[in-house]
Amino acid sequence: MTQEQWSAVDGYFTDLLVPNDPALEQALRNNAAWNLPAHDVSALQGKLLFLLARAIGARTVLELGALGGYSTIWLAGAVPDDGRVVSLEANAQHAEVARANVAQAGLASVVDVRVGPALETLPKLASDSAGPFDLVFLDADKRNNPEYLEWSLALSRPGTLIVADNVVRGGEVVDGETPDPDVAGIRRFTELLAANPRVTATAIQTVGSKGYDGFALALVEEA
Repeated sequence: MTQEQWSAVDGYFTDLLVPNDPALEQALRNNAAWNLPAHDVSALQGKLLFLLARAIGARTVLELGALGGYSTIWLAGAVPDDGRVVSLEANAQHAEVARANVAQAGLASVVDVRVGPALETLPKLASDSAGPFDLVFLDADKRNNPEYLEWSLALSRPGTLIVADNVVRGGEVVDGETPDPDVAGIRRFTELLAANPRVTATAIQTVGSKGYDGFALALVEEA
């Protein structure tokens, strides 16, 4: 299999299963116009996040890594009108673009984009009693995923679903001697999931328009 084939299969399923959404398409165009890195989830992955949030009846969502708000829009579309999505973004320009995209999608009343390194904004969420969240989506810098997991658990409840993106890293995750701090962060994150009796977890490899990567999913079972 090749990247061309993976992308073609993605296109086939996207055309059939993901109806065109002008707000999402415009968000991608805006992101490109602002020269944001093309790190958004794919349309199929965005629909997966939407379905996961809907399946668990999520009313409150915490997202780490807004980028330009593409995944944020997917998640916000899944919660009820009185629901809430808090999205943390370290880069002020990215956060500005995300807010504009979310507003253009008509979801500004649902989404709260907070600027600053997540390890600084997460303690503020906890001190403000912002949780618990029903779903947590981890898509920020992977080297800090072990700490993000700790905060995710602090802001969760039994039944909270934690979804972590980009955990396969093109297969590099199996390298125990890796010098890459992001891969090392994913490995430590996964080890912590395996050792924590509060959660039950799995990981799924994916291929598609975004290449070879995957998700980890963890269900919080104990407070």
